[in-house]
Amino acid sequence: MVAEVITPQKQEKSEKLITGQELLEMGDIGPSELIEGRVIRISPTKIEHGIIESLLTHFLQQHVLTHKLGVVMNGETGIYVCRNPDTIRAADVLYISTERLAQATPDDFLDVAPELVVEIMSPYDRWSEIRRKLRDYFDAGVRVVLVVEPDTKSVAAFRSTTDSVEFEGDDILTVEDVLPDFKLSLADIFVT
Repeated sequence: MVAEVITPQKQEKSEKLITGQELLEMGDIGPSELIEGRVIRISPTKIEHGIIESLLTHFLQQHVLTHKLGVVMNGETGIYVCRNPDTIRAADVLYISTERLAQATPDDFLDVAPELVVEIMSPYDRWSEIRRKLRDYFDAGVRVVLVVEPDTKSVAAFRSTTDSVEFEGDDILTVEDVLPDFKLSLADIFVT
């Protein structure tokens, strides 16, 4: 038996791309993203990732609710970042203002860009993939992306793919242009 080698060109022609709506209709298929119409599985995260995600959600939610700014979501919330073919990114944590959320389609993936997205790096993440996610998010209209690196206990606040501020050590994380008066000590999220 001879196996056929599928080149990227052949694969693209024979592979059926799906839409975000079709992905939604599949139900719970486990952690995944839709990249240019193709379902990409995401590995479950480790303990440290879960702790950081939970703590960031808590502190952001506390600030957002206190100031009645909007909502914070976590748990790989789907965000449309491109259409035709559809790309849906799964954000670890996000903040979206009341104004932007009012424009979103109910009972769907988020089709309006949130102001803030948090991506927590896992040991298997590569910076080339993070840069692609950054481009996707900024092209969709996200204002700030926080990239959390548990290994170095640092957070980079990106306002574009080339404009970032690094927070580490005893620094206090701020994102004044998106969340005025929000201040978070890095020691409060890097507890392990």
